[in-house]
Amino acid sequence: MEVTLLGTGDTTGTPTVGCDCAVCQRARNPDEPLVDQLDERGVTVGPRGVERTRFSIHVRNERTDETLLIDASPDFRTQFLREDLEPPDAALITHVHFDHLDGLGNVYRLCRELPVYASGAVDPEMGHSVAEHVRDRYDYLDPLDVQARQPFESFSICGFTVRLVPVDHPPLDTYGVVIEDPQTGGQLSITGDTRYRIPADSKDALADPDLLVADGILPADRCDSHPAGGADYDENGVPMTYGTKHMTIEGAKSLADELDATETRIVHLSHYLPAETAFDRPLGVDGERFSL
Repeated sequence: MEVTLLGTGDTTGTPTVGCDCAVCQRARNPDEPLVDQLDERGVTVGPRGVERTRFSIHVRNERTDETLLIDASPDFRTQFLREDLEPPDAALITHVHFDHLDGLGNVYRLCRELPVYASGAVDPEMGHSVAEHVRDRYDYLDPLDVQARQPFESFSICGFTVRLVPVDHPPLDTYGVVIEDPQTGGQLSITGDTRYRIPADSKDALADPDLLVADGILPADRCDSHPAGGADYDENGVPMTYGTKHMTIEGAKSLADELDATETRIVHLSHYLPAETAFDRPLGVDGERFSL
């Protein structure tokens, strides 16, 4: 299983339009020491600096050369051109927020058929499922074949065993993803957008991954800037959740320890980070590639 982090940024991405903060300046500047750090990590750095585009993950089955796209970023075109990728063989959508869904419009004239998997459980807030929302929103795109799957149901995509697991990203239903290679035993766990408070059965499903890709938007000390503050405090009073919807970086690290992850990358990152450590491990950057 070859996993590529296509997009590791939050809703605005990094650099953010109109922002000249220190992190955005570093991301724009190809002459920063950041370039050397990224090269050592096996990431291709272009002449315009390093971006964190909106969230998406590419998973390839090396045996069959089939590819699965986890969430369709609005930056789809940029990501696929940057990584020199062919259109995916299938896609999976974790929830209906635009930064995870709107890239599906890019499949027009790229794919003859694209199976798109999503939860078939009815969301009480929307009155319909994620799968129904995707089907209705993109009913004009003939290539899309939306297929509903129930939470915790095991199903096969591109030779992988896949499960959707409920997480907590109010007010809408949102799902993490567990992808296992039945041949090698490699496991990729993706928390999806979530606060720290994840249901116990979902934690059990996500546990023991070779790679955990975990939502973590900001350091815990930035919770004071959120109208809702922080939540899900640890024994030392550190907030594991920023506001109500996303883990803090400390929360993501704590969850990784709890799940006993072999390797962790924190994604959905804001540009409101300490500039000197904004691109250091385990914070993810676009283009990182892993073999599980």
